[in-house]
Amino acid sequence: MDLPAPLLKPAMEQVRHVVNNFPIIDNHAHNLILPTHLDTVPFESITSEAQGRALRDTFKSLPHIRASRQLRQLFELSDDANWEDVLQQRIEWLRSDPERLNAKCFEGVYSLLIDDGLAGPEKVHPYEWHDHLTKAPTKRIVRIETVAESIVEEILRDARDSDLDDPNYLTDTWIQFTDTFEREIQEAVQDSRVAGFKTVICYRSGLDIEPDYTIAAREVGHPFERYIERATRKRKFRIERKALNDYLVLRTLEILSEQLPHQPAFSKPLQLHTGLGDNDISLLQSNPAYLQPLIENYASVPFVLLHSAYPYTREAGYLATVYKHVYLDVGEVFPTVSRDGQKTILRQSLELVPGSKLLYSSDGHWFPETYWLANKQFREVWLDLLTEYVQKEDVTAHQAIAMTKDILFNNANTLYSLGYHVDFVDLPDNPQNTIAYHTKSESQSPYQPPPFPPPSRSGDYDPATIFLPQSPPVAVETNSPYQVPLFPPPPIVPRVYDEQVFDAFMQQNPDVKFVYVQWLDYMATIRCRILPIKQFDRLIRSGDRIGISRGNIGTLQNDGITPVVNPVGQIYVEPDLRSLRRTHDKNDPSSATVFSFWRDEAGYPIPECPRTNLETLVNELQYNHGISLLCGFEIEVTFLTRNTDPLTSKDEPYKPITTTHAWGTLTPEQWMQVPMLTQIATSLDTMGIELQQFHAESGAGQYEFVLAPLPPLLAIDALIQARQAIAQIAALHNLRATLHPSPFPGTGTGAHTHISLNPPDHDMQFFVGGVLRHLPALCAFTMPAADSYARVVDDRWSGGTWVAWGTQNREAPLRRVGPGRWELRCVDGLANMYIAVAAVLAAGLLGLARNEAEFTEKDLHVNPAKLSEGDRAVLGVRERMPRGVEEALQRLGEDGELVERLGGGFVGDWVKMKGWEGEMLGKMGEAEKRAWMVERY
Repeated sequence: MDLPAPLLKPAMEQVRHVVNNFPIIDNHAHNLILPTHLDTVPFESITSEAQGRALRDTFKSLPHIRASRQLRQLFELSDDANWEDVLQQRIEWLRSDPERLNAKCFEGVYSLLIDDGLAGPEKVHPYEWHDHLTKAPTKRIVRIETVAESIVEEILRDARDSDLDDPNYLTDTWIQFTDTFEREIQEAVQDSRVAGFKTVICYRSGLDIEPDYTIAAREVGHPFERYIERATRKRKFRIERKALNDYLVLRTLEILSEQLPHQPAFSKPLQLHTGLGDNDISLLQSNPAYLQPLIENYASVPFVLLHSAYPYTREAGYLATVYKHVYLDVGEVFPTVSRDGQKTILRQSLELVPGSKLLYSSDGHWFPETYWLANKQFREVWLDLLTEYVQKEDVTAHQAIAMTKDILFNNANTLYSLGYHVDFVDLPDNPQNTIAYHTKSESQSPYQPPPFPPPSRSGDYDPATIFLPQSPPVAVETNSPYQVPLFPPPPIVPRVYDEQVFDAFMQQNPDVKFVYVQWLDYMATIRCRILPIKQFDRLIRSGDRIGISRGNIGTLQNDGITPVVNPVGQIYVEPDLRSLRRTHDKNDPSSATVFSFWRDEAGYPIPECPRTNLETLVNELQYNHGISLLCGFEIEVTFLTRNTDPLTSKDEPYKPITTTHAWGTLTPEQWMQVPMLTQIATSLDTMGIELQQFHAESGAGQYEFVLAPLPPLLAIDALIQARQAIAQIAALHNLRATLHPSPFPGTGTGAHTHISLNPPDHDMQFFVGGVLRHLPALCAFTMPAADSYARVVDDRWSGGTWVAWGTQNREAPLRRVGPGRWELRCVDGLANMYIAVAAVLAAGLLGLARNEAEFTEKDLHVNPAKLSEGDRAVLGVRERMPRGVEEALQRLGEDGELVERLGGGFVGDWVKMKGWEGEMLGKMGEAEKRAWMVERY
C-alpha cells in the first residue's frame, strides 16, 4: 500500500511565495512589434514555431489550449470565452489602454536582455523603448549575423553589377567588411549597454562549427566572394554559407577572448540558438553536442545554450555540467511545449546541471503576452517540481528558495555583470502590502473609484475631504457620468468608441444640438472644435477622429509660433466619452462638451498627449503598487468688472466686483452677487458636476467652489468644464472670471489640489520621499508663470516659501490632511492640470521606488518662516521654494530623475514653449501683461 505523501513543512509557504513573486532577469528576449505591424504576425504563433499551413493545427495542440485558457484570465474574460473572444478583447485593450496590457504582461520582470536583430527598426520598437516596462534598464544582446549583414548592405549600397568586373572589387570589399565588423564588435564589447552577443548559426548552417580559427579564416575566402557576387546582383544580404557563418562566430570569439578585462576572467557571453526553432533549422544539426570542440577552444568565453536545446536538453545539460563556462537557458519551451513537456525538460536539466548554471528566459517577442505566458507557466511548473522534490526530501525548502533566486535573477545578474540588487522579503506578514511584484486582483479595474461615505456630522467636516474606505473597494451605484465599468466583453468588431455610452447620453439629452470637442494644450488653453450632433454621431458610429496639424502642439495662447511647432504631420483628436456631459443650462442652443485624447494615424497614443501620459501613470500606480487615487479640486476665482474710470483704466483695466469683502463673509455688497453665484451652482448641477460648497475667499471679488473627488483624469475633466461654465456664466453678467494667481497686489488665487491614496499605507514614501523631494522642480508645472510667484509668500496661508510638509499646516506647500490624504498648495490656475498632476504622480512613483523608511523632513507643526536656521536644520527644512519661474525651470532641468520619468522629449518641448512665452510677456508692461493673462485665464 502506498504511503501518504508527507505533509509540507511550514517553509513551503516561503517557497511558494518566492517562486510566485521573485523578480526576473529575462536573459533572452526580443523587441515588441510596432502597432503599425501588429496585423502582420498571426497571434496564435505565440505558442508554436510552426508557420504557414502548419500553424493552422496549433489550435488543437496542448500548448495552445492551455495558453488560450490562461489568456482568458489575463484579459478578464469568462471561463466559457473562446479564442475569438480573446482576440477581440485584446483588440479592445490595445485600442483603449495598451499600457495597461504591457504593465500586466511585464509584472515581476526586473530587466530584459534583448536580442534586437530579429527584425528591422521599421517593424519593432527599439530595445531601449522597453525600459519603461521594467524596474531596471534594458540591455542589448548583439546578434552578430545582423551586424555583418548590415555592414555588407551599407558597403554595397551604391554597388552595380559592373563593379564585379573590377579585379580589386572583391578584395577591397573583404578588407572593408572585416575591418568594419571587427570595429563594431569591439565597440559593442566596450559598450555598457551591451550585455552579450548571440549567433543564429544554428538556423543558417548548423552547430557543426569549425573550431579552429586559422582553418576558418583560410576557408572563408571563396564563399565570401560568392556571397558578395550574389548580394551585388540580387540585393539579398542574408548570410547562410557555412564557411562564412563559421568565420563570423570564430572571429567574434577571437575578439571576445582578446578583450578580457583581466586574467583570469570571462568575457561577455555568447548566446547560441540551439534546438527548438522553426523549420529553417536542420533539426539534426541543432544538437549542441556539435559545439564541444568549439567550447574547449574558447575557455574564457561563456557560452549560453538557448531554448533548453529542446529536444537535446540532456546533451546541453551535460555540456553545462562539465564546462565551467557553459550555461543552459531554459527558455522558449514556455509556452511552446505542454505542461508535462515543460516539467520533463526541467527534470532533465536538473539531472546534471547545477542550479548556478541555469538561466530563465521567455524568448518573448512581438507580443507582450509571450512574456506573460512564459513567466506564468515557468513559475507554475517550477513550483510543482520543487514541491515534489521537497516532499521527497531531495532538497530542503531553503535550498529550493536559493535555487529559485539563482535561476530567476542571480545567475544572469552575475554572468552578464549587471550589478543589480533587489530587496525582497521571503515571507512578509502581509505580502499584498509589501511586495512590489504582487499586485491586487486582476479583476479590478483601474478606473473603479472606491466608494466614499457621507460627510461626518461631528462639526469638523471639511467639504473638500476625500474619504478613504475602511474596507476594500466595491462597486457602487451612482448617477455620475464618470462611473466607469470594468473592461467590457469583447466587441463583435473592433471599435474606437463605446456607442452604448453615447446612446445612453443622447437618450437622457435628446435636445443636444452641438458638441464641443475640446482639449487642453501645453499652455493650458482650451482648444475646441464644434460639431453638429449629426456629425458627432457619425464620428462615433464610424470610429473616426478629428485631424489637426501637429504644429498646434507648439503654439502659444495667441497662436504665437515657437520652435516646437512642426508643420508636418497630423494629430488625431479622439473624444473620450467618459467626459461627455451637457453644457450648462444657460448655453443656447443645448449642447454638450467632451474632452479628448491625441492619437496617431493608426489610433495609438502619442507621447505628446497630456491626458494619455496622466492615465498611464495612474495605471502604473494601480497595477505596480496596488494604489488607486482620488483627486479633489478647489476652484478659486476672482470676478472682475471693466474699469470705466478714464484716469485709472489704462493701468488697471479691471476692478473686483466687491470690495467690502473677507473670507467667509456675506456683506450686502456680496449678497448682491448671490443670484450669479447660485446660478453657477445650479448650472454645475445640471451638468452633472457635484459641487460640495462655495464661499467668499479673502481677496476682493474672490470666491471658492469646492468640487467632489473623482479619479484623477476624470476629476481634471470636470475641473476644466466647471471653470469654463463659471467663466461663461460670469460673462452673461458682463463680468470676467479669472484664475490669475495675483490679479491685484495682495490678492492670491490658488488651485489647491487634494490627492488621496487608497490604501494609505505608503503615503509617506509617495509624498515625502517623492513629491516633497522633487517639489522645486514640480513648481515649473504647478506654478508655471512669473505671476505665479507673487502669490506664494510667507504668513499668508499660501503654502509659504520653504520646502516642507506638515499635518494641517497651511504655511507648508504640502499639507497632510490625514492618513493617505494630502493637499498640494503650490498650484495655481495657470497650470495645465493634466501635466501638473502627472508630474506629481511621477514624483510619487519615484518615492515609492526609493521606498525609504525614515525621512529627515519632519512633520512641521509651526510656520517654517518663524523658525531659526538651526531649528529648520533639525526639522529637515533645508531649502526654499523657487522664487520665480526661471528658477523653477532651472530646478526642473537639474532634476534628471523626474525629467526621465516624465519623458525627456515632452519636457524639453514644454520648457522651450515656456521660454518663448516668457519672452513674449517680457515685452509687455506690468499692467498690459496682467490684463493679457486675466483675459485668457
